[in-house]
Amino acid sequence: MSLPDRNNPYTFNEFLAWRQNFDYYRDDPFIQKVVRHFSGSEWEIVDSQARAISQKASFRWRDLSECIARPENRPYVMHYDGHHNRIDRIVRPMETKILETEVFSEAFFSDKTSPWVKLIKMYLIYQNGEACIACPITCTEGLVKLLEKFADTPKTRQILRHCKEGVDGDHAIGAQYLSEIQGGSDIPANVLEAVNEGGEWRLYGSKFFCSATHADYVVVTAKPSGSEKVALFVLPSWLPGNKEKEIRNNFTIDRIKWKMGTSELTTGELTFNGAVAYPVGPMEKGVANVVGIVLTYSRLTVGLSAAAGMTRAVREAKKYAEFRQAFNKTIGHLPMVAGQLAGLEHAARRTTAGAFKLYRDFLTFEGGLKTGPAANEPESAEKKRFDIRELIMLQKMAASWDSTDVIRGAMSIFGGHGVMEDFSSLPRLYRDAAINELWEGPRNVLLTQVHRDFQQVTGWYSPSEFVKNILDGLDETRIKELSEEITDLLAHPHLFQMDEKTIEICRRWDIFCGKFFHAYQDLALREVENIA
Repeated sequence: MSLPDRNNPYTFNEFLAWRQNFDYYRDDPFIQKVVRHFSGSEWEIVDSQARAISQKASFRWRDLSECIARPENRPYVMHYDGHHNRIDRIVRPMETKILETEVFSEAFFSDKTSPWVKLIKMYLIYQNGEACIACPITCTEGLVKLLEKFADTPKTRQILRHCKEGVDGDHAIGAQYLSEIQGGSDIPANVLEAVNEGGEWRLYGSKFFCSATHADYVVVTAKPSGSEKVALFVLPSWLPGNKEKEIRNNFTIDRIKWKMGTSELTTGELTFNGAVAYPVGPMEKGVANVVGIVLTYSRLTVGLSAAAGMTRAVREAKKYAEFRQAFNKTIGHLPMVAGQLAGLEHAARRTTAGAFKLYRDFLTFEGGLKTGPAANEPESAEKKRFDIRELIMLQKMAASWDSTDVIRGAMSIFGGHGVMEDFSSLPRLYRDAAINELWEGPRNVLLTQVHRDFQQVTGWYSPSEFVKNILDGLDETRIKELSEEITDLLAHPHLFQMDEKTIEICRRWDIFCGKFFHAYQDLALREVENIA
């Protein structure tokens, strides 16, 4: 029994001391095991680099991320300076600029940085949430990969160098402005106009969802005058010499959107009035290149970001359960709480293992993930490309969906403290996770796309063979069940007929895709757990 005590001595100091001193990599044996398994012969250098950056991500960058997330530090746009010059300045706190400079100085996309080092750096940084960092990193990666393939002029090659290696210590930041008001994911419906004026391409019209509006360079989709085909362009936010003068490249930032999550990162509505832009890749292949290159890397990052957010949320909830007492027991020893935590930890670990496994396979297929047999490539290799392309979309759906569930579950372990913004980072991570689910294609769009992709390859790749290839090592009975189910679902020709049968197929397809990818993640987790 507790007697009255007006000077209640209770504190959270024990839990806070642990949290304050936890190193994201050094103190996490599981991620060390994941890195050792999937990075193979590069393990020692990846491990060393992870330990070095974790000392920054776990402490200094963590604290900066918490500071810039406070409501009073939210960015805003200043349209005019004191002399009535239109500047559209994105006003951000100094902590954001410091964090951005330090993080991008890691040179993620330099030729000197191996893909595995880049990946573990991103995973550790993403445990701090969006922080005006996560989206710009992956958008810059998409821009770099696009330009590595298509940069063929002095200007585009200079942009590539600025993003990859930096110029005078400054590493450029990229963004992608694809969505328009008439349909976010419906890129072929874009109407932004590109006009060739005296040999120089200029853009006219508007974009409706423009995240990372502070970026130096932007991938933009637009239709050349008189064409129905979407082309890809790279647009500098400022022409040479104009950044310091705050003279934007013939476009205006009309407003900053009010989002529920990723609030440190501005998303704006923009109007282009003759903005100078440089074409990238074949003009008639804009949709293919934005999906095959830009969105591919963004979707991979969503899976990694989801794993990072889940990992931090579950770790802190688990430790809190070891500290917090209720009804004369440590809550972690209550069967209900213990069972919930075990489920949350399993989901976080399988998501992490699955993300690293998929990245390992993706690295073997640099150069695009097109569908359909290639004239000079074995069918087995083309099937592997198809596997990875579909797994990237399935991971994007499953990991982002699971992330909100897992973080919400972790918040519940804290009771009422779970929703207190100044008690932990979990509410912010939860809101960021909800944005991730919608970014780069919401669930319904991707489910439809995956179903359509399978319909297009049935002549040379059966759905049952796909299941067997992906889930090799799973229980044979389970493989048989999933093979039969996907075959039955894909017997329905498409998901566009508005009738009861199609609606039921859509419902079952949604459930199946989540179930199938969880099986893939569980296999990846088994790989990690079975190593010595």
